[in-house]
Amino acid sequence: MLASWYDEQGPAADVLHVGELPDPEPGPGEVRVRVTVSGVNPGDTKKRRGWLGSSMPYPRVIPHSDAAGVVDRVGDGVDARRVGQRVWVYGAQSYRASGTAAQYTVVPDHQAVPLPDHLGDELGASLGIPGITAHRAVFADGPVDGRLVLVHGVLGGVGSLAAQLARWGGAAVIGTVRRTGDLDRVDPAVVSHAVALDAADPAADIRAHAPGGVHRVVEVSLSTNADLDNAVTAPDAVIAAYGTHADRTELPFWPMLFNNITLRLLGSDDFPTDARRQAARDLTAAAAVGALTVDIGDRYPLTDIAKAHERVDAGGRGRVLITVAN
Repeated sequence: MLASWYDEQGPAADVLHVGELPDPEPGPGEVRVRVTVSGVNPGDTKKRRGWLGSSMPYPRVIPHSDAAGVVDRVGDGVDARRVGQRVWVYGAQSYRASGTAAQYTVVPDHQAVPLPDHLGDELGASLGIPGITAHRAVFADGPVDGRLVLVHGVLGGVGSLAAQLARWGGAAVIGTVRRTGDLDRVDPAVVSHAVALDAADPAADIRAHAPGGVHRVVEVSLSTNADLDNAVTAPDAVIAAYGTHADRTELPFWPMLFNNITLRLLGSDDFPTDARRQAARDLTAAAAVGALTVDIGDRYPLTDIAKAHERVDAGGRGRVLITVAN
């Protein structure tokens, strides 16, 4: 099969190879997926470059955890009727050596989720890491029907899906953007009120729409927003953080304590299996009724995977995808 891999960590152009590798075979309880689209996440590029001093987990790594494709072979114990089924894939390279940057990937049966026929492969390949992280941020502490949910970075990959899931779950959503100029990009059908963090007093702007405080916060940068979050949360609120800019993040401990704030930290590779399965079911259900859309950015062929990684490392708008020719 055609695949990309790296045998050492470093810059994308230096360490990513593209060539032929043996076709993988599914083991017991596994399926093989013929990949059509592979999704590139910041976590994939961080692993490749050795972020935070991480080392090579395996001698050779085929990167990427997310994809869409078609089941073409099953292992022992898996229903043979799955062959030919369109699926979206999550967690392919989570504690495994071989991800989705290849013509074929092998995953446990439940990590290949049936993809409704009317949904495109681009959406399917965009649901995994950002979608499951967003679901965990919104729903890990119970239903949000009738609640106020504040989503920071509402135009980002996780933030956008979190806002849509919260709205799908019956919440009213307040979303933030970094700059006033981005406010007109926020979808009013999803976000009831949008606030720019470069405004004179964003806390007052949020409180104007949530005088009693928000009940959940989906947090993209805890080190930047900790004081703001404490200023706008209701008592007993939950701050679910999946990112921060300072590795050692300072918190307004006593004010948060007096507000009885719960702080939930979200590491997508280590979510409980049941939580990931529920997230996969809900993401598929929400997408099926048109409640989820994804901003697709640049697309690259597998042979240009280094450019795709560089694009993700540079930042920018939209989901970066790789088309895998078969």
